[in-house]
Amino acid sequence: MKRVILFLLLFLGIIRADIIVGAKQIDKYLPLLKSKRVALVVNQSSLIDGVHLVDKLRYKGVKIVKIFAPEHGFRGSADAGEHIKNGRDKETNIPIISLYGKHKKPTKKDLRDVDIIVFDIQDVGVRFYTYLSTLHLVMEAAAENHIPMIVLDRPNPNGSRVDGEVLNFSYKSFVGMHPVPILYGMTIGEYAMMINGEGWLKGNLKADLSVIPLKNYTHHTFYYLPVKPSPNLPNELSIYLYPSLALMEGTVFSVGRGTDKQFQIYGNPLYKKREFSFVPYPMKGAKYPKHQGKRCYGVDLRSEYIDLNSGLNLSYILDAYQNYPDKKHFFLKNKFFDKLAGSNRLRRQIEAGMSPQEIKKSWQKELNDFKKIRENYLIYR
Repeated sequence: MKRVILFLLLFLGIIRADIIVGAKQIDKYLPLLKSKRVALVVNQSSLIDGVHLVDKLRYKGVKIVKIFAPEHGFRGSADAGEHIKNGRDKETNIPIISLYGKHKKPTKKDLRDVDIIVFDIQDVGVRFYTYLSTLHLVMEAAAENHIPMIVLDRPNPNGSRVDGEVLNFSYKSFVGMHPVPILYGMTIGEYAMMINGEGWLKGNLKADLSVIPLKNYTHHTFYYLPVKPSPNLPNELSIYLYPSLALMEGTVFSVGRGTDKQFQIYGNPLYKKREFSFVPYPMKGAKYPKHQGKRCYGVDLRSEYIDLNSGLNLSYILDAYQNYPDKKHFFLKNKFFDKLAGSNRLRRQIEAGMSPQEIKKSWQKELNDFKKIRENYLIYR
């Protein structure tokens, strides 16, 4: 069925079959790597026609001295938030340094044998997706150590969507480092240019940055991801629902971690007004899922229609809150919800019973200001 739908979308011109990612355009950046000691920031999404960038570049004679691995690790199989140990790639024996846990930024020691850094990771266009923070910290380390950096651009599956509250710097964290909305509608290359151009690196540093742009892409182009961008985003629907449903990670509700329907369902053992239910169990990418082994009652969104020109859907979080019997304990005590939302405003608005329309109206001024900044860095118009 999926193949039939994809064929129809191709036929109608909604999907561009001829998108060429930055990584595939090796002739554009290979000369920059010649005779250099190269570090790669990559994961399981760093593919060129099914072949990993590491293998492609080694075949071309590039000297790769180091791999920096973000959250979920080099092969993309680790749990969310799990500490990843340093080591060596079993297939190539190249040293792997984790950029997650306490060691989120490359040190001077990490970079002492590096001449140039290449960043190639698939983004999903959502502020609290931690690869953006990894991008920032790698750019900062590169600037501090006077090392040039290349970002190989990839499509943003949420590239046409710009919506959400703009992060308040008081709530800056690893799940949100920049004053941008939850959906920012930029590719990873455009975002890197914005980090550089807006002076967001420490001490207003500027990285020596090059972006290898996509070919045949616009922000309204549908892009079918060839590989899961992370363990708990298994398909396109989960990626489109992620910006709206991930807010529940800061609440007592499960969003399907520990099932095969991650970010396509939500529920809680005390929410019993729905017939649909699920039971989370430990699995790859979710060793300790919320409400493990307990039956959760909730909502199945797998038949949901997503308008890719729309923004956040606040009806899910409002539904969960309104139908949860113990509202005093709906939001987690660690205030993780506020970090995801970008401030404490959304939480207070939900508690006050505001409608989706009222909430969205409250963030329009900051959102419009961001859109003006965004315009300065768009490559694909």
